[in-house]
Amino acid sequence: MSLPIQDEAMDVSMSDSKLQDLSMFAMPLMDHSGMDKGDNGLPQDKRSSHEWVQEWQSKSIDGDQGEVFTSRPRSSSQGSGGPPSPSGSMARSNSAPTNSGYDSPDVERMEDESYRSPELLLNHVRQTIGESTMADGTMGTKRDQMFSNDDEDLTFDIDIEESMMGENWCYSNFLKSRMCHELMPKSSKIVVFDTKLNVKKAFFALLANGVRSAPVFDSSRQDFVGMLTITDFINILKCYYKSPLVQMDELEEHKIETWRRLQSLKSDSSLVRISPTQSLYEAVRMLLEFKIHRLPVIDPSTGNALYIITHKRILKFLFAYMQELKMPDFMYKTLEDLGIGTYKCVATVSPSTPLIRVLHMFSEKRVSALPVVDDKGVVVDIYAKFDVINLAAEKTYNNLDVTVQQALEHRAEGFEGVHRCYLEETLFLIVERLIEARVHRLVVVDKEDHCIGVLSLSDILRFLILKPLA
Repeated sequence: MSLPIQDEAMDVSMSDSKLQDLSMFAMPLMDHSGMDKGDNGLPQDKRSSHEWVQEWQSKSIDGDQGEVFTSRPRSSSQGSGGPPSPSGSMARSNSAPTNSGYDSPDVERMEDESYRSPELLLNHVRQTIGESTMADGTMGTKRDQMFSNDDEDLTFDIDIEESMMGENWCYSNFLKSRMCHELMPKSSKIVVFDTKLNVKKAFFALLANGVRSAPVFDSSRQDFVGMLTITDFINILKCYYKSPLVQMDELEEHKIETWRRLQSLKSDSSLVRISPTQSLYEAVRMLLEFKIHRLPVIDPSTGNALYIITHKRILKFLFAYMQELKMPDFMYKTLEDLGIGTYKCVATVSPSTPLIRVLHMFSEKRVSALPVVDDKGVVVDIYAKFDVINLAAEKTYNNLDVTVQQALEHRAEGFEGVHRCYLEETLFLIVERLIEARVHRLVVVDKEDHCIGVLSLSDILRFLILKPLA
């Protein structure tokens, strides 16, 4: 069910019965009496997120006993008359965040405004936690539905293991006290594919929506069964490409479920997921342990996909709090002292390397990007997995015998060049550069710009959260 948003007040002549029908979309008003006001004139709530959730739980329970409700406009990623969820190829939640949070520049700019300070971030969390969409696509009336299975566990008190005591573990323990729902932006969309969808159409849909991955929903099982990513597109090209003269019929004919069956014969294709009330520490552990770059947040009470967690999103969240936390001494040590990154057998390509060879190197070397160097080893460019999606945009995937240099000519506008770092730079400076540049990796170079290593977001998070200095 979808309601148009109106700028003017509802017609006062509307019947009581119609107003009563609209009550399910209403939200209880917060009581701001007695609160201090900040510089912006807005109430400043001093309570913790846990206390705020508990208050909403009590308000929801007492809502039938005369609690005041009011309607508010709700942001929506699609107008009325959209396809149903989750049986269609797209599933949306009016208040649910999306996997486009780090692919859309507009959304990134909106989040930059939201997360400049921890207080603003916490205000956004207070506005959004508990909002959830039911399995039939309607909005739930109780604010505590998202947390219905975890009421007893809603606490920020954590047990710190003896081996994780000390300032070196401060970021690990901080993420243990934060839940995945705190990572979500205020409002956006999420793209979901049905297993019946044609593979080629799915990849074009990724391109059209500006996202790099999407959860896959199986209508027969009524559950999410996997993720469709650019890596799948690369594997399809590797598997079925013969020559520029032979068309890849499989890409034209295969459905997502067909490709998933073929992949399941080679490896376990079960979906790795996390709930909105699990800790961000657990999210980092799962991303690194399973060697994945996208972790879907699934609401256990409704089965809906809410958000896609990435390394970049977690690091940006952590960086927003770094100034508030006591910074460990290792943040001021150099990259050379800490030894973070890959420096042995660094995989690189030349401008003349055939593109099909590059696609195979992504799998063989288990990397998501390859620095492009000239004959002297000087970095001239970089070719990442995300650049492969340009083949779909330009419809040039039938000829993979072209060189890397030719393939990079189809790169979308806005590329700012290769982002570099040096062994003499401190870890804090490097993290700051990663956040500002919004990239997944930095190429480590010497003074002559020779490639000597690669530093990825995975390397940074593994050191900061899982394996800081003893």
